[in-house]
Amino acid sequence: MKKALKIILPAILILAAVIVLAGGLVTTKQNEYTIIRQFGAVVDIRDTPGLSFKLPFVQSKSTLPKTEMLYDLAVSDVITSDKKSMVADSFVLWRISDPLKFIQSLSGSVSNAEYRIDTVVYNSLKTVISSMRQEEVISGRDGELAAKIMQNVGTTFDAYGIEVLAIETKRIDLPDENKSAVYERMISERGNIAASFAAEGDAEAKQIRNEADKAVQITLSQARSEAERIKAEGEAEYMRILSAVYDTQEEADFYEFMRALDMAQSALSGGNKTLVISSDSPIAQIFTGSWAETSEE
Repeated sequence: MKKALKIILPAILILAAVIVLAGGLVTTKQNEYTIIRQFGAVVDIRDTPGLSFKLPFVQSKSTLPKTEMLYDLAVSDVITSDKKSMVADSFVLWRISDPLKFIQSLSGSVSNAEYRIDTVVYNSLKTVISSMRQEEVISGRDGELAAKIMQNVGTTFDAYGIEVLAIETKRIDLPDENKSAVYERMISERGNIAASFAAEGDAEAKQIRNEADKAVQITLSQARSEAERIKAEGEAEYMRILSAVYDTQEEADFYEFMRALDMAQSALSGGNKTLVISSDSPIAQIFTGSWAETSEE
């Protein structure tokens, strides 16, 4: 009997030690907080991944998520400052930043936290949109509206150990029965703006064309004036050269003779071969021989 006890007792002690050791072993994962309680009170919060120990049978453990969580708000109706109804669909990205505050204020319940997020964010959404006109809400859907809601929420969630990372609107739109009328009005307004811009553009284009035409006329007038001046100078130079070339009576007579021949050639062009001239003209004198006599005199 004693021999049997010597074998069984160590085995029982080893088993008890294993049970005690297993009961005191704590595993903390990367994506969670480990909460250690003693007689219901939180005595330790562990957020470093790995193994640790607690007092077996005296202390207990629980966990809270350490990751970012998404809460999708229900689609709701909101009223703008100009008393227009709109439909808002939003979501919140949040995480637990202070596990102890989270436990003390919300009993460590994610459901309680989501209820609180829903209430605060919805009230903030209504407050912000009620201070904006419908056109401002529509134009602010690219991020301005979300920023105003975040600003309105402020530090409300700090008391709950919660950090709100983002508040985004998936959809903020008009009720179906109002869309057509509002879109038609917006199209009309944009059409009026476009027509105004087009009219301003046409007026500016007309002014530019008038200025360009005026500049062209001035340039042409100056060019004509310059051309007349150059032509007059050319004729004066031409006469000067003629005067210098035909400065004797013989040269002048020869010039008159050449001009007479040119005139005769011009008169005999085409099918008309008849030339009517005066008897005292230089051409007639050529044919009668009197031109030579006159030249000799």
